[in-house]
Amino acid sequence: MHKSNSPQKVQSAPPQRAPYQKTVLANGIRVVSETIPYVRSVSVGIWANVGSRYETGSENGITHFLEHMVFKGTKNRNVREIAQSLESLGGYLNAFTTKEQTCFYARVLDEHTNRAVDVLSDLVQHATFKHEELEKEKLVVIEELKNAEDDPDDIIHDYFEKALFPAHPLGFPIIGTEANLRAFTRNDLQLHVAEHYTAPNMVVAAAGNINHSQLVRLAEKYFARVPPKSSPAPRTHAPVKAAKGTTHEYTRQIQQSHICIGTVGYSIRHKDRYPLMVMNALLGEGMSSRLYQTLREKFGLAYSVYSFVNMLSDSGAFGAYIGTDRKNAANATELMHKEFKKLRQKPVPRAELDRTKSQIKGTMMLGLENMSGRMMRLGTSELYFNSFTSIDTILKKVDAVTPEAIHRVANDVLREERFSTVIIRPS
Repeated sequence: MHKSNSPQKVQSAPPQRAPYQKTVLANGIRVVSETIPYVRSVSVGIWANVGSRYETGSENGITHFLEHMVFKGTKNRNVREIAQSLESLGGYLNAFTTKEQTCFYARVLDEHTNRAVDVLSDLVQHATFKHEELEKEKLVVIEELKNAEDDPDDIIHDYFEKALFPAHPLGFPIIGTEANLRAFTRNDLQLHVAEHYTAPNMVVAAAGNINHSQLVRLAEKYFARVPPKSSPAPRTHAPVKAAKGTTHEYTRQIQQSHICIGTVGYSIRHKDRYPLMVMNALLGEGMSSRLYQTLREKFGLAYSVYSFVNMLSDSGAFGAYIGTDRKNAANATELMHKEFKKLRQKPVPRAELDRTKSQIKGTMMLGLENMSGRMMRLGTSELYFNSFTSIDTILKKVDAVTPEAIHRVANDVLREERFSTVIIRPS
């Protein structure tokens, strides 16, 4: 083959866009983005800093119900048009409510980002809450509530939170109660929007193949009229950690006993949140965890067994769950407590700790391939910290966890006199 001696033209790489950027609009809405230029999709979320913990007893469930109702018609689109608005483009549209936040989100091809922001802004700002749709959707959410009640490994977590926070809105179920749902009116929903969906209380977050300046222009176009007033301060205080745990038993026409054991944990801002995260993964996340290896692999007592951590702005929860045959319930509970005791008494071996850290870091890195997951990190980080924590920083925090830190956290969190136990037994 003939080789040319002429000089080759070297093409310079295009300038790199900053992966994370933030802008605050004139009315106070925060716009955050993470640019991932090598994908073709964009995930966009409209976040409001309101969840079930900001409800009173008579309001319980209204935040979640409102999340449902915005999909039932706006000034610009009817129910079918909302459903088809992004699905017809191959996109996805949904929403969720937590204890402290509500998010309306969409995932689309990058060329349809404008449409996604248009639709999301329409839902958040222009829902009509028509009476006939209101009454119909009440029945739908009541069915959702009944469905949860029929699913013991789901509803036990509501009972568990009620046991941990018995006199606090954090103990309220996000879905609310049937009596409350039947009582909600159009005016209730409009007042809830006016109180909580204000600009300083909202975040527009996007991750994927999007330019930050493009997102800012879209946010200015579609959200400029969101009221700039500040929402009232949250009406709830941080829950007090009980000195002594409680036991609550329920019965259902089911085959297994379902057991949840745990206590009040750390907030998302707590200095020991990373040791707690690592301890939880070591104890009950995945097939290599201690609970799984002991209760399922060694003794065959369960199909499902795991531990979990929920971190909130000023509190949190730690717990462990198992579903087992009624005759094995006492033995399974005893074995779970033995695993807690081991963590309190003996430092974690370095090899096991390193393996758990690798598991956590690998899971986090794999999660970065999901644009919706990236968008969720952007939104929650902005609402909790008013900033963004890079994945590299988080990985360093995980790496810095020592056996001594886990031992300290285990002796603080796994104090059995503070454990509450919830059991749903077969009737």
